[in-house]
Amino acid sequence: MTLFILIALLIFAVLALLPQWWIKHTLAQHGQQREDLPGTGSELAAHLLYEMDLHDVRVIRGGKGQDYYDPSNKKVSLSPEHFDGKSLAAVAVAAHEVGHAIQHHNMEPDFLRRIDMNIKAQKIEKYSAWAMMVTPVLPLLTRLPHTSLLTIAFGLAGMLAATWVHVLTLPVETDASFNKALPMLQKMEKLSETDLKGARQVLRAAAFTYVAATLSSLLSIGRWLMMIRR
Repeated sequence: MTLFILIALLIFAVLALLPQWWIKHTLAQHGQQREDLPGTGSELAAHLLYEMDLHDVRVIRGGKGQDYYDPSNKKVSLSPEHFDGKSLAAVAVAAHEVGHAIQHHNMEPDFLRRIDMNIKAQKIEKYSAWAMMVTPVLPLLTRLPHTSLLTIAFGLAGMLAATWVHVLTLPVETDASFNKALPMLQKMEKLSETDLKGARQVLRAAAFTYVAATLSSLLSIGRWLMMIRR
């Protein structure tokens, strides 16, 4: 039975890593610098925000891998390669994050629900992290070996909360990509049909980033369940 579970976890680990590989491959494939594009990712984001009358939203340079929209501070963060880059990846990712700003401006229920769930999940994750930290020493302090099961349960609760938020996020992400970003890129009439096809691939990758995160969370839960069985 244990061997079967190990094999199942190994297969699931491969399946969990495939979406991450696909996302990285897609972004790299369309990440080549293009001097024929009208501007950088940050310039496009600023232009789209202006066109949508979102004058209170700022565009900032984030760290590596920090492409996101911050609703609490109304900021579109773009990683250096997308902030300064003139590539299809930079253009599509910038439009995707502006799509989230539009969702926020329109007070769309799914987006607001995600904000609320994210706040709650972060609180649960914070407490579960503390629980996991004391797991090794708690049985020594209490001299009750089964107390570690309680702290592990708290840890699993945090992971499940993160997974649930990622599941709720998918409709929000696909809307930002294909109902917000893609129409804006098409309306600009600056990209050829070939470029729009590439932009769609990047937008799909951007939307499914949280699917990869969900699979990773489930894999972590599986590892902890294996520890409990031991």
